[in-house]
Amino acid sequence: MNQYTVKNIVRLEGKGLHTGKIVKVAVHPAAANHGIVFKRMDLDGQPQVHADAMNVTSTVRNTTIKRGEASVSTIEHLLSALSALHIDNVLIEIDGPEVPILDGSALPFVLALQDAGIEELDKEREILVIRNPIHYVDEETGSEISVFPADGFELTAMIDFNSKILGLQYANYNSYTDYIEEVAPSRTFVFLHELTQLLQYDLVKGGSLDNAVVMVEELPEPKELERISKSFGQENIKVEPGGILNKGGLKFDNEPARHKLLDMIGDLALVGKTIQGRIVVTKPGHTANVNLAKKFKTLFREQKKLKGIPAYDPSQAPIYDVVEITKKLPHRFPFLLIDKIIELTENSVVGIKNVTFNEEFFQGHFPNNPVMPGVLQIEAMAQTGGILALSTVDDPENWDTYFLKIDKAKFKRKVVPGDTLIFKLELLTPIRRGIVTMQGTSYVGNQIASEAELTAQIVKRPV
Repeated sequence: MNQYTVKNIVRLEGKGLHTGKIVKVAVHPAAANHGIVFKRMDLDGQPQVHADAMNVTSTVRNTTIKRGEASVSTIEHLLSALSALHIDNVLIEIDGPEVPILDGSALPFVLALQDAGIEELDKEREILVIRNPIHYVDEETGSEISVFPADGFELTAMIDFNSKILGLQYANYNSYTDYIEEVAPSRTFVFLHELTQLLQYDLVKGGSLDNAVVMVEELPEPKELERISKSFGQENIKVEPGGILNKGGLKFDNEPARHKLLDMIGDLALVGKTIQGRIVVTKPGHTANVNLAKKFKTLFREQKKLKGIPAYDPSQAPIYDVVEITKKLPHRFPFLLIDKIIELTENSVVGIKNVTFNEEFFQGHFPNNPVMPGVLQIEAMAQTGGILALSTVDDPENWDTYFLKIDKAKFKRKVVPGDTLIFKLELLTPIRRGIVTMQGTSYVGNQIASEAELTAQIVKRPV
């Protein structure tokens, strides 16, 4: 599936649930790989913040993202609508700190986006494929989360608030679900005792029975209902059958569970990738959703690195064998740690090291349990990168490469005698004034052994 954006600008206006301020939103078309970006039109310099799980700063009763001075709250309903319509790239101009709540659901956003039209872009989506089951309990919230491989995207939300009126509920969403009819209309909900506390602290200033379902477990005193009526600017509020304060009751018997689905879809849009897998969450909420989104982002990075494993055919002649490598690098036995260069472009290089028990370092490094030292893996990685760096000068034999920085080094697999290490180094920035910054990854088979960001400088030897 390709990426999508909107055809025309989408304009919406309404109150923020928590601030009570009128906010205007304009959703603009954007190019492929732009992502979903908010732009605070009311702040100096009109700063932007990407809808990304790593930018989330609060999950208290809504999802808030922030970068620098720019923050945007209550983004989950708009993101849910965008995600359900497969819209990947938009610039969202907003003149306040919070996306308007509208009717408390995603339906107004969906209808407005549909009216504007959706346009396909000439760029494929990136997909996070769940290949192995994942199960854990979110430490912050106690939510239980299970993730399984699947052919498409599927969500199941199960909620239990130990409530007499709400009870145990669940809702399911998959590729056959009509999001517009079955999920988008479900509204945000709150219990009356929670609402009372929020009103006491002058919160939910934009809340009303027009944009939230209020559930009542114990009948309030008449004075309490009068105070709530005044806060909402409505007269003669009464408890409807089923313990609902809103006239007409619920839109669905399991509307709260469906709204949890709506929120999950929006929060998981913060992964920024299409998810292929089945997710089952007991006790979902913004905190658990965002924590899962962060785990998914990490998993996608790992998958992307594994997709980039270079193909190695030992029968193919290398670009440089070890003799030619010694003409490029100053290293010699026992410190020349690469045997071949099998790929070299302007921006990347791939080197090979065959690890044998005859290596000098195995005599002293875990002699009865030989393991290649991680620092030597980094050194071999750097030597491979040195070939790339020195390929930019005409006389590489007259230059040396010196480390300036090693960052984000990780070791994920033991390297032992008999392993073949494949090193891939890619430029992160263009080489300037001899400064080289590279992402290095080493592989054994289809597994990542180690990785690091390396910064070095190539320096000409004194004559």
